Amino acid sequence: MPAGSNSKRERQYEHVKEGARKRGASAARAKEIAARTVNKERARTGEAATASRTSTEGASASARGGKRAGSRMGPRGGPTRDQLYNEARQRGVRGRSSMTKQQLEKALGR
Repeated sequence: MPAGSNSKRERQYEHVKEGARKRGASAARAKEIAARTVNKERARTGEAATASRTSTEGASASARGGKRAGSRMGPRGGPTRDQLYNEARQRGVRGRSSMTKQQLEKALGR
C-alpha cells in the first residue's frame, strides 16, 4: 500500500489487487497494478505531494471505465491470433500453424 494513504485508498488498493489476481496476474504484478492505480488517483485528487503531468491530465481510470483495456487487441477485439494459437496448441488442434485468426476461432468453437 502506498505511504500516506487513507482508508478509502486502502480499500481501493485491495479491490484493484484482487481484481488483477482474478484476471490471472501474479501476486507481485497485482500489487504493482494496484499501487500504480492508487498513486495515480491520489495524484489526480491532490492527495499526493507530487504528480506528473500525465497523472493529472485526461480522463481518470474510473471515468474511462475500461475503455482502453482492449486497445492492444485491434479493432476486432477479443484474443489475438497468438493467444488463439496457444490455446489451439494446448487442445491439440491439427493444422493450427497455417490457420488464420478466423480459422483458429472456428476450430476452437468461438
